[in-house]
Amino acid sequence: MSSTSANAATITVERDGHVLLMGLNRPAKRNAFTGQMISELSLAYGLLESDEDLWCGVLFAHGDHFTAGLDMVDVGTDLASGDFTVPEGGRDPWRRDGTWSTPLVAAAQGWVMTAGIELLLAADIRVAAQDARFSQLEVRRGIYPFGGATFRFPRETGWGNAMRWILTGEEFDAAEARRIGLVQEVLTDGASAVERAKEIARVISERSAPLAVRTTLASAHLARESGDAAAIAQLRPDLARLSSTADGAEGVRSFVERRNAVFTGR
Repeated sequence: MSSTSANAATITVERDGHVLLMGLNRPAKRNAFTGQMISELSLAYGLLESDEDLWCGVLFAHGDHFTAGLDMVDVGTDLASGDFTVPEGGRDPWRRDGTWSTPLVAAAQGWVMTAGIELLLAADIRVAAQDARFSQLEVRRGIYPFGGATFRFPRETGWGNAMRWILTGEEFDAAEARRIGLVQEVLTDGASAVERAKEIARVISERSAPLAVRTTLASAHLARESGDAAAIAQLRPDLARLSSTADGAEGVRSFVERRNAVFTGR
């Protein structure tokens, strides 16, 4: 694929039913993130989270690599100042700006460096190709991970597994990523990984009730941030609310009639 020009979209955005497909699109530069790319992904995530007709998102990459991380030539000044402004209508691509209600599935292949690992950690479900190569190498550049790895990596993989890779900056492969829980599945190649991510998103968007999915995510976030007791206090009110919806009634009908439910998000 040819290089992306300065004015061309660095993030592709495509609707597939109730799924939003978001593709990193700077393959000639191994999808290294420029300021433009960060802004465009921010806006895509803003759309995913604000459009009630979108029930799941998929993050993937065009080309041979997920991302080589940040393009330091382009974002070096912003990095030094810590100034990464989220455009109006956008959301933080590393999801550090509060809880989200729309699930995200991510697929990675080739290089998955620094900010790329943090993009995966910000997703709800992650798959990778066998050729994926991971490195959280900020410490080798005199800085440290600031996109969420310092708290998400230990939470997702355990303290020792996270520190093994964050503190050394060494490279690890897809098998190790699967072993420690950074990814949930490993596929034969990049195309298979992307297709698998789409399949998972379709299952969520076509078989699961969207209001129930959002409530499930909200409950999980609440338990993680405020403790089990806070989540437990919401269980009965949430269940009563969901049971009173059209989708709640459809779920019961489909069970009685022994068929797949057809949900509308209402």
